[in-house]
Amino acid sequence: MRLKAIGFIQSCYKEKFGIPRQPGLVTAASATLQLLPEFSQAAAFKGLEQFSHLWLIFQFHANPDNAWSNTVRPPRLGGNQRLGVFATRSTFRPNPLGLSVARLEKIEISGQLTCLHLSAVDLLDGTPVFDIKPYLPYADSIPTAQAGFAEEKPAVWEVSFTAEARWQCAQKSLQLGTDLELLICQILQQDPRPSYRSQVVDTRIYAMKLYDFDLRWHYKASFIEVIGLVDLVVASN
Repeated sequence: MRLKAIGFIQSCYKEKFGIPRQPGLVTAASATLQLLPEFSQAAAFKGLEQFSHLWLIFQFHANPDNAWSNTVRPPRLGGNQRLGVFATRSTFRPNPLGLSVARLEKIEISGQLTCLHLSAVDLLDGTPVFDIKPYLPYADSIPTAQAGFAEEKPAVWEVSFTAEARWQCAQKSLQLGTDLELLICQILQQDPRPSYRSQVVDTRIYAMKLYDFDLRWHYKASFIEVIGLVDLVVASN
């Protein structure tokens, strides 16, 4: 079987580092799914507006070719224990396919093109999407299901901002038309570091690309401090 992308994600996440490890953890994260012209017919989306959430089948397109392993180290186990890849949600799979649920904010049809506006996403910018399916609460939510080593939600960190970072955040929020402070807090609460870094005294300054800037932060004894938003330099031809 040969898969064909029906559209591509445009997301606030510009690199893999920092993306939440599960969908729904960062509700302030927004994205759009721009459908390719041949899949944009309005008839194909008739009735979809009645659903609040969607399943997206996509490709981990930033993985190196053939990068998979029989065993992986789940972050929820501190990165110290190996489990079989099929017992985890690792991106490094025999076939680099992912399944993610997202909130459908609205469907925009403009001429011959269709765009889905999404939130609470965990998808990298440029992600190819192969299929869309409506989320059915009565079938897709199983309250009595067991979740092995990931039974409970991970603990979250407290996040603070330096005065300069808060000012930069307010300016960027106006520019981008989004609540950046909420987005940043929700992302950093999940502690994006590799698991092994949480077990040492961590004096590093971390950075991740969001929208058109680098978000920079470091770790204090019991909280995360955002220290700046640095505009990315766009190379000119």
